[in-house]
Amino acid sequence: MSDSKKLENDDFPDKLFQVVGRKQSESELISRPSISALKDSWIRLRKNKAAILSLVILVLIMLIAIIAPFLSGYTYYDTDYDKTFQKPSAEHWLGTDKFGRDQWTRVWEGTRISLFIAFLAAFLDLAIGVGYGSISALYGGKVDNIMQRFIEILVGIPNLIVVILLIMIMKPGILTITIAMVLTGWVTMARLVRAQIFKYKNQEFILASKSLGASNKRLIMSHMIPNTLGIIIINMMFTIPAAIFTEAFLSFIGLGLQEPLASLGVLINDGFQAMRNHFYLLLYPALIIIALMVCFNSLADGLRDAFDPRMRK
Repeated sequence: MSDSKKLENDDFPDKLFQVVGRKQSESELISRPSISALKDSWIRLRKNKAAILSLVILVLIMLIAIIAPFLSGYTYYDTDYDKTFQKPSAEHWLGTDKFGRDQWTRVWEGTRISLFIAFLAAFLDLAIGVGYGSISALYGGKVDNIMQRFIEILVGIPNLIVVILLIMIMKPGILTITIAMVLTGWVTMARLVRAQIFKYKNQEFILASKSLGASNKRLIMSHMIPNTLGIIIINMMFTIPAAIFTEAFLSFIGLGLQEPLASLGVLINDGFQAMRNHFYLLLYPALIIIALMVCFNSLADGLRDAFDPRMRK
């Protein structure tokens, strides 16, 4: 037998072989654990100093609005005609109004009521808009056409006319203002959610869930809405300051809350009437509503950048 034949029949031990080539460098190794999309968004949001400062200011205002009315020892409706239009003092920290009511208590009670109306309106917009937009996009076809025609009818009705009609039918108050804002306010949320779900409904992970027998409810709650969470949160952050401004505007022109109830709009209206001689009555609620509007919009801008996939590195 020749030497070549003998080599072909022999077993080659592994020790005769050596792996050659480029080794994996340390730069190619994964150096950090995987994180969720929400945590990744929070990390980017923390880098936005304006958004974080706005968040801190908003939290402080909310905490003071909850606690402050109980610190002065007065209620927002207590009157004392012997102490009308008093300037800020140790007894009345922000002075008194034309009925001798403690302005510190009324300002923070008004802030609390305005925030309550805004958050309630935003929550109802969220519940109605997300549900309506999800159903419209998921079913599509005739169902979507009918539901979108209804939205077009609502968009064509001016919001102020809806408010006036409601106030003519119902007594002005927190419930009336909230209903008036919600009647047409959810439309924007519904359209945004509908557009996002239309984008996702034909993607592979949705089709895979359908093929595995997932119900429409599961598709919406477990797959579609979580993927539209960024758009929902951002829209809510813009809805809240819009609701605060709407409430203040309606109360300022006399279509919102009425005395002795306090809201930022009611307080600004009272301060406007007496600002020539008692400017402080207008100054404090105006500063608070400006802070709320600026901080909510700044936080919304920060959230929009944080949730935008194009901003991810």
